[in-house]
Order: sequence, then C-alpha cells, then structure tokens
Amino acid sequence: MIIVALGLLGIIFGSFVNALVWRLHEQELLADKKGVQAAKRRHDLSIVNGRSMCPDCGHELAAKDLVPVVSWLALGGRCRYCHKPISWQYPAVELLTGALFALSYVWWPLSLHNAGLFQFVLWLVFLVGFVALAVYDIRWFLLPDRVVFPLIAVAVAQVAVTAIWNHDVTNMWQPVAAAAIIFGLFWMLFQASKGAWIGGGDVKLAIVLGLLVGTPFRAFLVIFFASLLGTLASVPTLAKGKKGWKAHIPFGPYLLLAAVIVVLYGTPIVNWYQGLVQY
Repeated sequence: MIIVALGLLGIIFGSFVNALVWRLHEQELLADKKGVQAAKRRHDLSIVNGRSMCPDCGHELAAKDLVPVVSWLALGGRCRYCHKPISWQYPAVELLTGALFALSYVWWPLSLHNAGLFQFVLWLVFLVGFVALAVYDIRWFLLPDRVVFPLIAVAVAQVAVTAIWNHDVTNMWQPVAAAAIIFGLFWMLFQASKGAWIGGGDVKLAIVLGLLVGTPFRAFLVIFFASLLGTLASVPTLAKGKKGWKAHIPFGPYLLLAAVIVVLYGTPIVNWYQGLVQY
C-alpha cells in the first residue's frame, strides 16, 4: 500500500512538474517585457496564484481535465477546447515521477526511521526538482536558477540537520568535500571552454549533487556514471545528426540520473569496489 500511495503521490507531483517547467519558461520569456498585458500574463503564469490552462489556446482547464495520465488518455492526447495535440511529455513525466517515488521506497538504502525517514522525505523533494530540471534542460538546454538554488538550500539543510540529529557534526566535511570536488572540476571545465563543454547551470547543480551523495568517492561515481551515460546516449545521436559532433547535448539529465543511481545504489557499488580492490 505504501508503494502504491507513493506512486500515486509521485504522479500528482509529476503533473506539478509539467506545470512548473512550462510556467518557468514562459516567465523567462516575459522577463524583459513591461506593460499591463505583460503584468497580467505574469499573474496568470504565477505558480502560486495562476490557474491551470492549455499552453496553446490559454483556456482555463476544468478539474476533469487535470487528472494526471487519465485525462490525457480520455482526451486522446488533445485539448478539450482547441483540439490541438497535448505533448506525450505530460503523461510520461507523471509516470516517471510516480515510478521514481515508488522505486525509491523499495531501494532506499537507509532505515526509514528518525534521520533516515527525514532524508527520505527530502529525497522526494529532490526527485521533484530533478525531474523538473531534466525536462527543462532537454527542452531548452538550461538548468534554471529558480530550481537549482532552492535545491542547494535543501541540500545544505539536509547535511546540517542530519549531522546534528546524529550528533556527528565532524562528518559534515565529507559532503562538503564531495560538493567541492564536483563543483571544482566543472568550474575548471566551464572556464577552460568558456561554457562550450559544460554549462553554468551544471556547475551550480554540482553543489547539490555533491552534498546529496555525501562522500568524495561517491562524487567521483556521479562524474563517472554521468559521463558514461552521456556518452552511451549521445554517440548515436551525434553520429546521425546533421551537426555531427558539434551538436549541443544537454548534460544535466545524465548528471541527475547518475546522482539517483549513486544515492540509491551507492552502498553496494562501494562495497563491490572495496571487495574488488581487497581481493
């Protein structure tokens, strides 16, 4: 029952992610615009006050249009009002977030009591942010500060509260060192390439990932898995694309997926490696 409940909760938050990503992008387009119409549009796009609407015709959606996955299927993937296609991204993101919520409970490496439960709840918050960042980066090749910075704050809070909870403040250096490793490497790549090899959003995201995975070794695992996943996924696209090896490939989704792997499977991976070295 807990797995099902978390899956349904994740689907609901996946619907929120879809709305959040679209609204953030539309707000960015209005950033330099002034006037009454722009102000009204900003109000309509408010994450807090804005009502759900069709991204094409702008018609306000009714409750029956907002049931995650079910509404998309019932409408045949089209808006009820303008009949234009609704991207498959919407149900896909909802189902993905639901699956991540449920599987995180199954694969959670810590006890679901005290500090472990606290970290699991925050992990769900991270997952929502991660999915939003991945979708945004895939669509517009950008990791928005309005999502990255709150995640940094949550990551800092998690490290501090967990250390105090466990009466082990001295171990705070490990997540800080992990963040410094990923951030330092990405910052050097960003400076050396003037943003051609890696984006500024990836550099900021590195702070979140380092604090989250918690140790220097796991920080290197994130870099390794992200590079491996990015290479495996990008080579076919680059080889077939018109731009070839000059094509722009978003690295953020691979970083985020690598972090999920390391958080959920970091302990058995580390144990396997240590056994291999000792052998």
